[in-house]
Amino acid sequence: MTDLAPPARHWAADLAHRIWARERVWLVSGGILAVLLLAAPDQAAESAGFAASNLLGVAPFLVLSIAIAAYAGATGADSLIARAFTGSPALMILIAAAAGGLSPFCSCGVIPLIAALLAMGVPLSAVMAFWLASPVMDPSMFVLTTGVLGLEFAIAKTIAAIGLGVFGGFVVHALAKAGGLADPLRDGVGNGGCGGAKVRAPQPVVWAFWHDQARVAKFLREGLKTTLFLAKWLTLAFLLESLMLAWLPADLVVRAVGGTGLAPIAIATLVGVPAYLNGYAALPLVGGLIGQGMAPGAGLAFLVAGGVTSLPAAIAVWALVRRQVFFLYLGLALTGSFASGLLFQLWTAI
Repeated sequence: MTDLAPPARHWAADLAHRIWARERVWLVSGGILAVLLLAAPDQAAESAGFAASNLLGVAPFLVLSIAIAAYAGATGADSLIARAFTGSPALMILIAAAAGGLSPFCSCGVIPLIAALLAMGVPLSAVMAFWLASPVMDPSMFVLTTGVLGLEFAIAKTIAAIGLGVFGGFVVHALAKAGGLADPLRDGVGNGGCGGAKVRAPQPVVWAFWHDQARVAKFLREGLKTTLFLAKWLTLAFLLESLMLAWLPADLVVRAVGGTGLAPIAIATLVGVPAYLNGYAALPLVGGLIGQGMAPGAGLAFLVAGGVTSLPAAIAVWALVRRQVFFLYLGLALTGSFASGLLFQLWTAI
């Protein structure tokens, strides 16, 4: 009996290690809810409801983006998309930034498309331009921003979105030319740089892929894999966001970003990362802050920085790309947000 104990312990430890490696995100989410059930049952129910409602809220965008990515892979149309991003890097960056600034995808819904583009071998510069611009503005956000903060602010936010994408794209392009940022995806996510083969040796596109069982299987497999990947990370992100909203005093945000001058713009850029609610809930907050004397430039910096680096989006980015790309993404978002707020403040002062 004693001789079997050590192998049994090794087997149990190996099983626990494998479960943790594969399901650690779900385990952390479950652990958070378990602790809340013991320490704050009301908050546990509120956090679970918050996560569920937000997952349902982004579900249409996620379903659409996942379906597009899976369809492109199953039909072979991803090679066409990849070839569309070949040519002049400057033109690719400009087009990607403009498309991101006008696209209807939220910061979470765009993640599967980003993963697919990177796996196809699309240059990170163009992908980063799209990635940075997409969460800041979309058609419905433009209308709502106009209603809450005015047309001038909505136009400024749109320009900031596209400008941030262009800025980030050209910075990444310069770094890539210097020999950095190769293979940006984490191991096990997509195909990394090997997807460049789709550009070099494109295969015929089969639009009606449902007649081919192998392609149908690929569509279902890729769609399910991406759905489960996003579901676990977004569940954790929304749980953490619910705790932030519950325990971060709103008046603290007001005191931090109120006032005029250069400092509030810098503070609003940094505070926008942890204090951001979501694109729609943040608008009335900023409107109230501006009504209390906050500079418009600080308000824009808060909205842009928070939109790009909101907790769900940042966690999804962390899960998708390598560490150096993630920190570059954060640095570009913060730098560009501060510059947008500063330029808007100068414009309103004229």
